[in-house]
Amino acid sequence: MTTAPETTHELAVRTDDGAELAVTVLAPLAGPPTAADVVLVHGWAHSRRAWGTVADRLIRAGHRVVLYDQRGHGASTLGRAPVSVERLGADLAAVLGETGAREAVIAGHSGGGFAALSYTATSPSAGRLRGLVLLGTAAHGQDTPDGEVKMMGSALFSRALRIPWLGRRLLGSTMGKGVDPVVLDVNRQLFAATVPRVRAEFFRCTRGWDVREALASVKVPAVVLHGEADKVIDIALARTLADVLPDSRFEAVPDAGHMLPLERPQLAVSAISELAAR
Repeated sequence: MTTAPETTHELAVRTDDGAELAVTVLAPLAGPPTAADVVLVHGWAHSRRAWGTVADRLIRAGHRVVLYDQRGHGASTLGRAPVSVERLGADLAAVLGETGAREAVIAGHSGGGFAALSYTATSPSAGRLRGLVLLGTAAHGQDTPDGEVKMMGSALFSRALRIPWLGRRLLGSTMGKGVDPVVLDVNRQLFAATVPRVRAEFFRCTRGWDVREALASVKVPAVVLHGEADKVIDIALARTLADVLPDSRFEAVPDAGHMLPLERPQLAVSAISELAAR
């Protein structure tokens, strides 16, 4: 992944339950940003690193970019409160406030999309957003089976993820066909670096979660992108999400799987640029 000329500011945002969220703010080196702020929210068992190529291209296009590790992931701590989608929405609100990005375009992938939707549905300040880009995500239907939750938290699964060829094979269903082997291994490394208990708690926390009714009154423009080969979240759930949001468009991505920020970074950039220009 290439690196754009940029200024980098690292900070820790402390939440009201004591979690410290590791945040990076990137801005173009040559002069002030010329385009809207963008906040990138990664999915579960990933980290800020998943957005590397997307962030690089956004900076080159003149955006100030905010990235953070969701609680318990990467360099962020877990905090005292139980993991819930509502808690993750509140974390996003804290990051937006501390970075002065309340009028940003938010891009959320998978569980990052859950956080973005929770924030948008519940926060009075969400109406100031420029837009939402929702990748590989949904507003309901995320009742992860017990067996999958246990696997995510198992020591055996963690050991397997640390073996490159085996980890890539185990996570193969999360990606579409023809993905660069380097990208496949980035996905494996991100999963392997996430604490097993965190993986399990996050995949468990969406049982019964359904924000569709609250989203029906949201006026923030949105783009919903979903891989046609996504085996993690059913594409029908993404279509429902787009139908529920009053100002949205849906785009199915041929041959792509679940990990769109890694598989189709330019598509994410284009959708963000579309909303930033409105």
